[in-house]
Amino acid sequence: MGLIFLQLLPGPKVFKCRCCSAHLASRDAVISKDFNGRYGRAYLLKRAVNVCLGPSEERTLMTGLHLVNDIYCCSCRQILGWRYEKAFEESQKYKEGKYILEKARLMKEG
Repeated sequence: MGLIFLQLLPGPKVFKCRCCSAHLASRDAVISKDFNGRYGRAYLLKRAVNVCLGPSEERTLMTGLHLVNDIYCCSCRQILGWRYEKAFEESQKYKEGKYILEKARLMKEG
């Protein structure tokens, strides 16, 4: 296995992996703080870095059926949340390509 190169985000307000402190997202990327994940409260984000995608799977969530990928920290492989690949209901299309990061899996810097 080769070296892992992690992207560092500029600025003091950054979400990091609770296990290994890898940068995951800027707080500027937050769309909503009013989401739920598997382990409690979660953020909906425009983008995330240093994450790896799991396989696509259809999952029935609180808002209906979605095609999602679990996301993992590229550094320590901790599961962090998921990425919405496709929403089947028209009212949920705004989530496509967005990320859910669970607060329990994160730490805030700044």
